[in-house]
Amino acid sequence: MTPTNQVLMMSALAQEPTGGVAGWATDLMEKLGAPGAGLAVALENLFPPLPSEVILPLAGFAANRGDLGLVSAILFTTLGSVVGALALYGVGAGLGRERTRGLAARLPLVKVEDVDKAEEWFNRHGAKAVLIGRLVPVVRSLISVPAGVERMRVSLFLALTALGSAVWNSALILAGYALGEKWHVVESSVGVLQYVVLAGAAAAVTWFVVVKVRAKRSPVEKVK
Repeated sequence: MTPTNQVLMMSALAQEPTGGVAGWATDLMEKLGAPGAGLAVALENLFPPLPSEVILPLAGFAANRGDLGLVSAILFTTLGSVVGALALYGVGAGLGRERTRGLAARLPLVKVEDVDKAEEWFNRHGAKAVLIGRLVPVVRSLISVPAGVERMRVSLFLALTALGSAVWNSALILAGYALGEKWHVVESSVGVLQYVVLAGAAAAVTWFVVVKVRAKRSPVEKVK
């Protein structure tokens, strides 16, 4: 980032908090641009108490002011999500269930109950839990752990993680972009937004299944 762009970035975000998660994320974006937003999201995946509900709308606001490219913000934050998720997948695969739970119990701000919730979600929904789980707070990050424990195929895990992350990140970044200086409203409205995104994802999955079923039936019907 050139000195001129850095000055513009600092000016554009001057009204934002200088402390807490928002201040930390702002500092990363000031120094690194869109890759900084990606780094913040990667760390959010590794440490679930860091809220993407703050980081992503703030990146959208920065894009609204012209300090980040909108597309690059979405691409880098999605890449950050995938990198963070892959790291947690590796933890689950390397340590196994019990040692992972033991590690979670020793980490500040991480609850073993949340790890168990993600495991239950994965056991109930299977592979699609990785896709849909990316749209659910807390589960969004920790769903990678049971996927690693169960040694889910890495290529499928990455594809579903990238797709789910792209949907969620795009929704929050676009919301922050649309709201501009009121980007912080997204955090308090994320519950409603979550259900909207989940409904859209469910509709997309249903459509995909219907198309696949029809495609399989067509050759059979032609034979008859």
